[in-house]
Amino acid sequence: MGGGAIAIFAIIVMGYTLVSGRAKQFYVSPPIVFTLVGALLGLARFIVPAGNDAIKLLAEATLALILFHDAAQAHPRELLGDWKLLARMLFVALPISIAIGFFAAQWLFPELSVAFVLFIASALAPTDAGLGAPTILNPIVPTRVRRLLNGESGLNDGLATPVVLFALTLAHGSSTSISAMSAFLHAATEILIGALFGIVLGFVFGWLLRKAELRGWADPTMAQIGVVVIPLLAFFGAELLHGNGFIAAFIAGTAYAGSAGEQLDHDIMLAEEMNTLMGFAVWALFGMLFVSHLADYVTWPCVFFALLALIPIRMLPLWLSLAGSGLREPTKWFIAWFGPRGLASVVFALIAFEEFGTDLPREVWGVMGVTVLMCVFAHGITAPPFAERFGAWAKIEQPTMEMAG
Repeated sequence: MGGGAIAIFAIIVMGYTLVSGRAKQFYVSPPIVFTLVGALLGLARFIVPAGNDAIKLLAEATLALILFHDAAQAHPRELLGDWKLLARMLFVALPISIAIGFFAAQWLFPELSVAFVLFIASALAPTDAGLGAPTILNPIVPTRVRRLLNGESGLNDGLATPVVLFALTLAHGSSTSISAMSAFLHAATEILIGALFGIVLGFVFGWLLRKAELRGWADPTMAQIGVVVIPLLAFFGAELLHGNGFIAAFIAGTAYAGSAGEQLDHDIMLAEEMNTLMGFAVWALFGMLFVSHLADYVTWPCVFFALLALIPIRMLPLWLSLAGSGLREPTKWFIAWFGPRGLASVVFALIAFEEFGTDLPREVWGVMGVTVLMCVFAHGITAPPFAERFGAWAKIEQPTMEMAG
């Protein structure tokens, strides 16, 4: 992607900024806008070849920032009252979704290796609150429901990441005769190193920033810049130590939130804005690399898997995990629907694309792209009206569990 494409991207960002308020009224979300922009750039033959280090660095830095920010924003104290419900969503629904996705992908794509089937299932498991932002931010939706959706999407990408990275390690091993056990041990070692590094880094930097701000040594604006550096240092520092950088970034976010104190919300504001801007660039790349080349990747099995991913693979495990929780049926189906696959899945796909290049099976890129593309439009368009309808129902019914907290 040359300077011309970057200049066009900058102009589109400014243009969208100028009309962003109006765009919300017409249910036009930023992912829709920048995916379409990227598709137009792709059709205009702005080529992005595989093996471009800049794209890999952007994808890695974006995912590191997402993982850190989501973990830091989870607010352990606020989620403490919802831990039982979140545990059901994260430790029951998520593994079941990955398992169903694995068998569905194996059935639809029998020619793929087990490693790539596992990659598809795990990379399409994390949800993205950004695609349902009108739901997460709409005050008419009960606070507890919004908190559950936000907490789930903030934590499930970190939980799915080890499985995704193990699948990629296994896929590399299949071409070099490395056993599944060797791939597992290699991935486990990297995860352990990354986790330890992330804990130390996040806690120490959070404690130092808190002390420096309390004593007036650190300027509040500079503190925000310092927070942006933490996930980058966590990722690339862990990589230098032969650890897993993504796990380091996620764990660093959790450790930072635990030690940062009351200034947490203020200090992560810049990280959130950087996350948004880099997300725009990733959505544009998604449009350039996939949407502009739909005919090259899309097959009917890809479309069928995408439909399965949107409905049964996501909704049934989530509904089952919340059975007996006390939540009303409309609430369970509302939460189950708003599980769009978004930025994390795109970044996983970009990383696989950069690692394997032309050796990446077209079915992998195709099914990832179609699923995310469906989510971009289906959830982006339905979020505002569904939130209004559900909020109106909750206001009339006043369900006990939903209105608590």
